[in-house]
Amino acid sequence: MRHILTLNAGSSSMKFGLYQAPEARDDEPRLVARGLVDGIGTGPWLKAKDAGGAVVADHALDDEANHADALEAALLCLSVDAGAVAAVGHRVAHGAPAFPRPVVLDTRTMAVLAGYTAFAPSHQPHNLKAVMAARDAFPRAVQVGCFDTSFHQGKAFIQDAYALPRELYDQGIRRYGHHGLSYDYVAGALRKLAPHLAGGKVVIAHLGNGASMCALSEGRSVESTMGFSALDGLPMGTRCGQLDPGIVLYLMLVKGLDVVEVETLLYKESGLKGLSGLTNDMRDLEAAGTPQAEEAIAYFAAMIRREAAAMASTLGGIDAIVFCGGIGENSRQLRQRVIEPMGWLGVTLDGEANRAGATRISAPDSKVAVYVIPTDEEIVIARACVEFIPQRAMAEAI
Repeated sequence: MRHILTLNAGSSSMKFGLYQAPEARDDEPRLVARGLVDGIGTGPWLKAKDAGGAVVADHALDDEANHADALEAALLCLSVDAGAVAAVGHRVAHGAPAFPRPVVLDTRTMAVLAGYTAFAPSHQPHNLKAVMAARDAFPRAVQVGCFDTSFHQGKAFIQDAYALPRELYDQGIRRYGHHGLSYDYVAGALRKLAPHLAGGKVVIAHLGNGASMCALSEGRSVESTMGFSALDGLPMGTRCGQLDPGIVLYLMLVKGLDVVEVETLLYKESGLKGLSGLTNDMRDLEAAGTPQAEEAIAYFAAMIRREAAAMASTLGGIDAIVFCGGIGENSRQLRQRVIEPMGWLGVTLDGEANRAGATRISAPDSKVAVYVIPTDEEIVIARACVEFIPQRAMAEAI
């Protein structure tokens, strides 16, 4: 039996999944086990379950554990034989313009991707380290890169460019967007759940420690709140989101911060953590009850509403709003804060459905449907891997 392993290294987490390779390319990979190491950098904890929901692992890791340690712990709990893994699929944050679709991660592609580290410094190094670790652990497996930026390629110039000299656009300084694997999955799930809406005007809010929103028309990305890097758009757990570029100049020229200090401030000390002075964890913020925590949550919700309104302008209206990501899927309070003030847009929340964690949380008479769809980036990666598994290995999966 051959397997596919997926690795999704985020800024503070490491998701992983183990799948049975399908017998034919058109078949779906079958989940064997999946898990998460969350809280990397603060209090890392490993959780994993098999396909039936039985707990495989549920314990803390050393407080000093980094992404490499998280990967080692994940592989240990899966107990899979290295020779049985036909492919390892990796979420890679930035593929820039060079990679519009998944590719085999060979020496050449790895060198190109390393050159994009400045585009996503909180993610790309972890992604590429995971590839190197997987190469060592599974030397016979094909390594496949799946890019968060690929879903957004093909946008119109006005949604793709900054008002900078045109030669900079030609050199690659443009709005790439991120969280593409999540948007890919949610768009597909919505096609099954509500096909009459999926082909319309849809806004998806991927809200987690990293957060962004995407406007879709006929299932294709037309605009994203994230741009050149993973800093733009919404405030996030520790990232600032949209920022007047003059602030960066001020911090360097007047306050005397160097490049490393500015990068640390914008990526690791801002967002919900910076606004609250407490934490980047929405669960802890909702429980804190301090004025600063309340202001941080209110700010986050206000920026989501503002971006939703901007996307309504781009799309010429909204047929559906979808929440996904750790906060979007689990915070009833945040969803309420976002939707209730948006009645002017034709959105009405069903409070009971929202509190119950229903899939559809809009009122029956709401002109805009609102859904909560748990995202699954791992299955998107596993599906991509199937295309790269040699036919002989596919036969061995039977």
